[in-house]
Amino acid sequence: MTRSTADIVTLDALGPAGAYASRSHQEIKDVAGNPVARLGLVPTLFVSRAMTALRRSARLPVDDRIAAIARAGELFATATLGGLSVSEYEYRVSRVSGLPLSVVRAATRTAAHRAAHVHESVQYARPAGSVGDWRDPLTRSGRAVWSRRGDVLAVHVSGVHPGAHSLWLEALALGFKVAVRPTRREPFTAHRLVTALWEAGFGTDHVILLPTEQEAGEAVLRGADLAYGGDDVIRRFAGESTVLPQEPGRSKVLLTAGTDWRAHLDMIVDSVAHHGGTGCVNATAVLVEGDPAPVAEAIAARFTALPSLPPEDEKAVLPVQARMPAKALERYVLNNAVGTRAWLGGDGFIDELEDGSAVLRPTVHQLDSPTAPQSDLELPFPCVWVAPWTPEAGLEPLRDTLVLTAVTDDARLIDDLVNEPTIGNLYIGGHPTHWTDIGMPHDGYLSDFLMRTKTVIRG
Repeated sequence: MTRSTADIVTLDALGPAGAYASRSHQEIKDVAGNPVARLGLVPTLFVSRAMTALRRSARLPVDDRIAAIARAGELFATATLGGLSVSEYEYRVSRVSGLPLSVVRAATRTAAHRAAHVHESVQYARPAGSVGDWRDPLTRSGRAVWSRRGDVLAVHVSGVHPGAHSLWLEALALGFKVAVRPTRREPFTAHRLVTALWEAGFGTDHVILLPTEQEAGEAVLRGADLAYGGDDVIRRFAGESTVLPQEPGRSKVLLTAGTDWRAHLDMIVDSVAHHGGTGCVNATAVLVEGDPAPVAEAIAARFTALPSLPPEDEKAVLPVQARMPAKALERYVLNNAVGTRAWLGGDGFIDELEDGSAVLRPTVHQLDSPTAPQSDLELPFPCVWVAPWTPEAGLEPLRDTLVLTAVTDDARLIDDLVNEPTIGNLYIGGHPTHWTDIGMPHDGYLSDFLMRTKTVIRG
């Protein structure tokens, strides 16, 4: 088992003719600034030709696609791919992303699980009145058929959490040809997953990996029928109907009067800090009907005990960044926290390690108002803003939330929360904001964007 990034690996682009040894490379560094990989970058002309080849490629039958995705998930989680064993892959991802090794390992298991259940997952999203194929006998008397909105999907990955890649497997299951533009902050996961899909049976002209600079990145988007993700290219074209941008989560926990928040303290802490607190499903704010001070104090007490360790340490639970970006993040948070009551991290929160990196330790601040702008300040570490809430404040502080955990028995409030269109997911009771399962939508189903229904009658 390799426990070093001393060997610099080359991650080639994976084009329609196979791995492509580019003349242009970007150096990928770990959180200490040590080079760990050379990522091959492809020019616009290569992208244009690759997207054309993708569009012309033959599509696997649906049963073959489902079987190949499941097999790819197994390979992703167990095999040596691109010269890296799974442990070597996870170690490198941890070192370049700063995510605790345990978080990366969990993401590996999740990817395999989602791949094994991808058919089941997309069927949850299919409208109940539709069928999946025009050959279904029900179309003889007229029936809605669930069909693709396009042929080619571009995936523009932004964040460093490897779990982001398991979602686009659904597009492959639905028959899309897929081009992935990996983030240059952590390209290992995208490279490993495309390699696994090739090994499992997908053609090299069916799913491809195109690391690019900005201009060529726009060519990836323009060469596809649909695009989704969260990188700079997606943000530029976010207003187009064929582009689905990933937005910040701003997830929250609401504790109404009459609930025993102490019984839910484990859930609250877990919602904030699970997986290093880096996800859009981690809670950014906790809103309390009543005095928020005891809640903030209790959260801070739990976080104080968490250790500062390098990300690859078996006991690491907090994220790590290079020292300079960590210092810049610290200044940003402290500037935004002016006027709040700090329960943890008020004088700073980074803990420098000897190798030039720094642990991002948790912060807890108390706000005076539920509408204070800090409550929507989502950051890539366990940073939580605790604020008072009243029924008179209503839904305004709860809007634009990906996941809201509401600990309440107020059925009228629950009705309002279910019917609020800007709340993506509602968990009632002691369910952490990061909870999910096969078939559960993340920010709606991805299939809502990829698919449509059309009437078919025949015979």
